[in-house]
Amino acid sequence: MKVYPNIFSNNPLDRVSDLRSDPQWVSDTMSKDHAMVTLFWRGKPFVSKIRNLTSGNNDANQSSPAWFPFDFFKKRVLEQCEIIFLGLLNEPKDMAFFSIDISEISNPEEELGLKDLGSFEDLMLLAPQAIDAGELAMLGQAKGIFEWNNSHKFCSKCGGKSDMHEAGYKRICNNCSTEHFPRTDPVVIMLAKYENTAFLGRQKRFPPGMYSALAGFIEHGESIEEAVARELKEEAGIKIFDAKYHSSQPWPFPNSLMIGCIADAESNQFKLDEVELDEGRWFNREELRDALNGGSKTDFFVPPPMAIAHHLVKAFVEQD
Repeated sequence: MKVYPNIFSNNPLDRVSDLRSDPQWVSDTMSKDHAMVTLFWRGKPFVSKIRNLTSGNNDANQSSPAWFPFDFFKKRVLEQCEIIFLGLLNEPKDMAFFSIDISEISNPEEELGLKDLGSFEDLMLLAPQAIDAGELAMLGQAKGIFEWNNSHKFCSKCGGKSDMHEAGYKRICNNCSTEHFPRTDPVVIMLAKYENTAFLGRQKRFPPGMYSALAGFIEHGESIEEAVARELKEEAGIKIFDAKYHSSQPWPFPNSLMIGCIADAESNQFKLDEVELDEGRWFNREELRDALNGGSKTDFFVPPPMAIAHHLVKAFVEQD
């Protein structure tokens, strides 16, 4: 399968959804020698520079995701904290990967003996670093599932308490037995183009000088193409006649799937929604190429490679 450069994609694991629904299989798998677990504390993964705690796929001078055998933790810790299954990796040897949310522990560095092993770091800040793409995707998967479980502890149908099942991928209400499953919020992010130009906008919260592709949530009963057309018209007054899919990016902040598209505009006319956008303009290929290369000739910059917007701009620049 083609590998895309979007961060948090390219997850190498087999999620074996047919097996993780069996509690006995999950328990047996956790007890195997090649079962490894990574830690999350209040949304932050645990990273380390100690080589025998990491995969070895990253720079030795850089903190990387830490993976522990289950027997590192006392039984009471495993019983009081939620554990989710991530998936299997068959090569180079059969490996099973899990993650444990230890947010209920007030001082995990002290209580679990982690103080000299590493630290809990913000995943958003780790993402731009040269961490193995597959491991970043695994951390994104874990963060997303934990976020969903933490925000769905009560049934949306009756308000009763729900419990986690299927290794983190289902919750069942204790009162009415309604089953709840993880949800991903689909977001379109699109680059409108017209002849030799592409449209980028900026919001007030952006760093000074940064422009990006426009984006918005897909609404119920709406196709991807319809969402692209609506968002461009609403935010920038741009009318389009076609939209094509480029690639997608899981975005675990908290649970979105960014669906990247490039759209053909009818004209270069636009009118900004000043609530949504502070500025917007059409940029030609030469300007955008320079911005991608560091911006020595331009007065603006585009998002870094960790953002799918960067790759939409790059795709436009590289078009014949």
